Amino acid sequence: MTLRGRLTAAFLVVVLGPVLLGALFVASTLAAVDRSRSTERLAVAASTVRTSVDALCQQLRATADAVALTADPAVAAAQLVGRGLAAAVLITDMAGQVTYISPGAPSTPWQDCAGSTAGTNGGSNPGSAGPVRALAAQVDLHDRAGARLGTVTAAQLVDPAFVARLAAVTGVAVTLLDSGASAARVTHTTESRDVRDAVLAAAVGVRGEQVTETNEGRYVRRLGPSDAQPLPLVLSVPSERPPGLHATLLGVVVLAGLLAVLTAWRLARVTTRPLAELAGAVDRVAQGDLTARVPVRSRDELGRLAAAFNRMTRETGSYVAALTSNRDQLRGHLAVLGDTLASTHDLQRILRVILRSAIGATGARAGAVLLVETGGVLVAQCTEGLDGRWPAEEADGSQTLRVPVGVGVVGEVAATGEPQRGRTEPTEAPTGEPRCRTYVAVPFAAPAGGATATLGGPSGSVDEAGAAAALGVLALYDRLGADEFDDDDLATLRTFAGHAAVAVDNVRVHEEAQRLSLTDPLTGLWNYRYLRESIRREVERASRFGRMLSVLALDLDRFKDVNDTYGHAAGDTVLAEFARRVRGEIREVDLAFRQGGEEFVLLLPETDARGAAIVAERLGAAVRDTPIAVEAYAGPVLVTVSVGIAVFPDHGSTGREVLEAADDALYAAKAAGRDTYRVAEVRSDLPTREIPVLACAVSPPDGLPRAGQPVQASREPGGPARSDPAVGVPESSLAGPAHARPDSADDTPDSATGAARAGPDAARPGPGGGASSGPHPPRQSRGR
Repeated sequence: MTLRGRLTAAFLVVVLGPVLLGALFVASTLAAVDRSRSTERLAVAASTVRTSVDALCQQLRATADAVALTADPAVAAAQLVGRGLAAAVLITDMAGQVTYISPGAPSTPWQDCAGSTAGTNGGSNPGSAGPVRALAAQVDLHDRAGARLGTVTAAQLVDPAFVARLAAVTGVAVTLLDSGASAARVTHTTESRDVRDAVLAAAVGVRGEQVTETNEGRYVRRLGPSDAQPLPLVLSVPSERPPGLHATLLGVVVLAGLLAVLTAWRLARVTTRPLAELAGAVDRVAQGDLTARVPVRSRDELGRLAAAFNRMTRETGSYVAALTSNRDQLRGHLAVLGDTLASTHDLQRILRVILRSAIGATGARAGAVLLVETGGVLVAQCTEGLDGRWPAEEADGSQTLRVPVGVGVVGEVAATGEPQRGRTEPTEAPTGEPRCRTYVAVPFAAPAGGATATLGGPSGSVDEAGAAAALGVLALYDRLGADEFDDDDLATLRTFAGHAAVAVDNVRVHEEAQRLSLTDPLTGLWNYRYLRESIRREVERASRFGRMLSVLALDLDRFKDVNDTYGHAAGDTVLAEFARRVRGEIREVDLAFRQGGEEFVLLLPETDARGAAIVAERLGAAVRDTPIAVEAYAGPVLVTVSVGIAVFPDHGSTGREVLEAADDALYAAKAAGRDTYRVAEVRSDLPTREIPVLACAVSPPDGLPRAGQPVQASREPGGPARSDPAVGVPESSLAGPAHARPDSADDTPDSATGAARAGPDAARPGPGGGASSGPHPPRQSRGR
């Protein structure tokens, strides 16, 4: 919207606002007054109707009482009807049979003053429907001894004349409905035909003493049926608002609006005319003509605005040339930086792009990005142009920039969190940093609320002052032209340091999120999500290379008793300690998972059933022999473990089938008394294929399937059985894990059992071993 338009709109708001508000106030006030007066009229009419109907009911009750008290009720009834006190009298006996009814009595139903409907036999029939023909009052008929003989009912005709009398008494239109059942069926009414339907439609939604208004300008209220007024009536009065009120108010508003528009347009045109020259000059500047000038014709606000505009165009022209040369270069660096940050989580690549962009934006000759690592040491992650800048005694070609925090320029920047720039003298002793003449170093820390500060670690800690410690330092050396780095370079470097902080934080968040999504937070083992992925991958690898894969399903026996006896905190301690012992008893290539609750799963690549049984024995002994100490309790907690063993491909052709077979074997171990292991039964429905077997191969005595070539068993004097490779077996096949190697085919069951129960040292992984059970990210293991 133009300035002229805004001025016009402001004037119209100021002028038309009160006019509109006044019109709305007048209309709403008149409507409120009219509604209040109509509501009051309807309330008075309703009170009058109640009084009239109540008086009629009392008259009918008096008539019925008079009939009931006479010796000859029929004669008394005829006399009272003749006097006009009632239209008809109905006498019934105890059986409900009519003993007397006045000639010419109105047809039923009669609406009883108490709210029920009287039938033709004199009984009460509340469920009858239809137009109300008469209003009746009923009393009991007694003999002289006080015994009840029947009832006497006196009725008064309810006809159009009765409704007209009510309308005349109340001064409003009255409509009688059919027994109150529906507002769409009318018995008698004094409404005119042109408004009758609208009144009845409005009466449908009225409840209680509410008042509603029709589109024709009539106010409607429902009345009864109730205890005091049994007739279903609708009362309505016309509105008293002057006709054509809304049209008159609308005409006044429109006329005032036209006058205000004309006046506002004239004032806006006069006010905005001096701004036309300034607007033209601004358009020329917007098109790139910085030589445009505005003549200063006065000393008022517009004159000062013109002078300021002329100064602005002169100063802008001096900056355009310098900015144009740097714009394209900086735009290119930012484009590359943005694409890199959005497309990769490779920290080295991101930091290299940030460093090169910072060097290009500031004109530096060299630079480095250093991150704080464990031990409080700054280590360079990427460098540019540092060749030949090391001290003579350190220029060995493989120098890595490592500076302790608090030492040298970059160390002090990391320790204090304050950027530094300046010049170094050749006489200054080297501090392990590259030689330079000028430098600028800026620290970068985790963004506020970033995951690095939340997760902790060497670069996410908090110093004593409460500020987040630096993640690293971005340092540049020797600006082109031998000039020192200025404040603009420092501000630019702060921007790139911020990008570096975000990049480091994002990469660490990604790594932590990946780790947390695959590990169990309590035990540190892989979770069920990674189990599904790993068993599929290991089954595919075993199938591709023709190897075996053992799956162990572990379940702590009676673990619910531990939770119920010692509490869930003690149960968590038991689970964590059990997971630690499991990690200590398996190889580095084995995978340990927490499936859920106290259930665990182990994947043993290239391990047959015999080797899996050895692992199961070793795990059972590790848990059984050493009770688990729980804090805040007097004694240790004794737990045992049951193990189910299944082997691919003997017990299943897919990972799910093998896992289900191991689970079935676990149930068998539970059924066998717990604290033991069971091997799944070989399925007969699995597809089989022929595998070439050496002629010297024999089946093992225990019948368990084994992997690898057959071996010859030998026993050293005084020692356990030892397996030597058979003839023709390469020595490389013996380098596998201990529990994956086959035992001798000639070993006796006793010797096999002794080997299986040799204890944790029998097949414990070497010093560099340990289970692949977290918390490092998942990796693809090569087949052995």
